[in-house]
Amino acid sequence: MIALHVPDMTCAHCVGTVTKAVQGVDAKAGIRVDLDSHRVEIEPSAGASTERLVEAIREAGYTPEPA
Repeated sequence: MIALHVPDMTCAHCVGTVTKAVQGVDAKAGIRVDLDSHRVEIEPSAGASTERLVEAIREAGYTPEPA
């Protein structure tokens, strides 16, 4: 599991954007988001690298950090 803190994820639209970014890299990933704590947990499927998932969130305009 990959746990990230995304401090600039502040609303439901942000949650959707981050989710879409992750799914764009790994459509089968399990994603849990806690907006109140700005935490994103990703259970990647085989073949999806942590670096690529994090980069996708950055490309969507957010600043993920290890949680």
